[in-house]
Amino acid sequence: MKIIYYILFIAVLSSASSCKKYVDIEDPKDQLVTGSVFTTDATATSAMVGIYSDMNAFNYQFANVLTSFTNAMAADEFIYSSALANFDEFKNNAVTPGNTYVGLMWSSPYNFIYRANAVIEGVNASTTLSPAVKTQLLGEAKFIRAFCHFYLVNFFGDVPLILNTDVLNNTSKARTLKTEVYAAIIQDLKEAKELLILAYPGNGERIRPNKTAATLLLSRVYLYVGNNASAETEASEVIATTSQYSLLKNADPNNVAHMSKSFLKNSNEAVWQLQVVNTLGGRNTWEGNTLISTGAPFYRLTKGALGLENAFEAGDKRFTNWVGEYSTAAAPTVVHRYPFKYKVRVGAAGAAATEYSMVLRFAEAYLIRAEARVQLNKLSEGKDDLNVIRDRAGLAPLTTASSQGAAMAQVEQERRVELFSEWGHRWLDLKRWKSLSGDASKTRADDVLSQSKTTWKSTAILFPIPNEPMRTNPNMVQNPGYN
Repeated sequence: MKIIYYILFIAVLSSASSCKKYVDIEDPKDQLVTGSVFTTDATATSAMVGIYSDMNAFNYQFANVLTSFTNAMAADEFIYSSALANFDEFKNNAVTPGNTYVGLMWSSPYNFIYRANAVIEGVNASTTLSPAVKTQLLGEAKFIRAFCHFYLVNFFGDVPLILNTDVLNNTSKARTLKTEVYAAIIQDLKEAKELLILAYPGNGERIRPNKTAATLLLSRVYLYVGNNASAETEASEVIATTSQYSLLKNADPNNVAHMSKSFLKNSNEAVWQLQVVNTLGGRNTWEGNTLISTGAPFYRLTKGALGLENAFEAGDKRFTNWVGEYSTAAAPTVVHRYPFKYKVRVGAAGAAATEYSMVLRFAEAYLIRAEARVQLNKLSEGKDDLNVIRDRAGLAPLTTASSQGAAMAQVEQERRVELFSEWGHRWLDLKRWKSLSGDASKTRADDVLSQSKTTWKSTAILFPIPNEPMRTNPNMVQNPGYN
């Protein structure tokens, strides 16, 4: 128990200067004693929102380097133009257990899971918190625990399921079956959905999860496990909350509802965002600060017939609004394209941020429901959902596909060009879909990536268990292909 309170104490103090940007509360004072973390609403809330601060802090970068960037390179979205061994391993699908980023992809989510568990235990044990705050924090902590387990199970397959703060037991825990991890994720999200409300807590910005965030993530998880009926139901619930959310598509680029401004802070498309607390140097988001370059971009969309830059249909407004372009000065001129969903690389000194990192976006609900309906053989209804996305992109509506396979090809196309560079969607999609070859041992990743990468092997769909857990946990077993 002393370990739990010590870590919470450090978490609260380290986030003290940042928490006021998430909620309007008094900063915890230096003389705060460890046993009092969960005695007041303010300090208990600080322990929770400190997790969000660190999820998007420089030392973690959970939103970009650890998820969006590495996964995009592991798939077929973009490359890193310079030689960097750690990134080259993802690009070549030859990640080693000693890779720095794969180590962080393991340790960072488990750090947040531990802290979420500590919040759950501390809040449940508290007799002094107000009922409303107690309910809100339990919902948020269960959401975060589910969110982090979701990425762990998709990165590594079977992973230890951690539901408490028993350090001695957890550090030697064997891998839990993927099906059991998913069952726990679903349970956490169902409980989070019941505990959270539709309104955003604190100062009303969309930087702490609400009921809709839990519902959207739950619909995604149901889709991933093949419960398509439940995925359709949960996605429909998200779509019904149109008073809070909408797709931005106005024709006037000066209008805040224009699609080029989808990634503004508190945009109507935002279901949940993360805020960069330390805006040193004018940073708004790590994505914008990293992807946008003053010269030739380091991160470039893949080229060629199978590349992402050629995946967009003519006239697709997602290409014109969300893809940046840089032409080399020297002849022959070479055009490099890069993700440009975020527009701010460095803002004005001292100016408030205008963009937040998008974690969950409203458009995904339509894509989830479309895929679920196609899997349920509701091909016309699935097509209708895709057409909502296409209409915003300025594209002609699709006609109903002649078969389920043809409808899934439509789903794959729309997911690829809508969600590119966001939280590894393309990589996770290719890994979870079945191969079109009919070989049950293969995935869609085998179909696609074997055409564009000479180094592709089927075992690359899972990243290796990093060196540290392999060294310190006697019950840990390495993934196939990495021994």
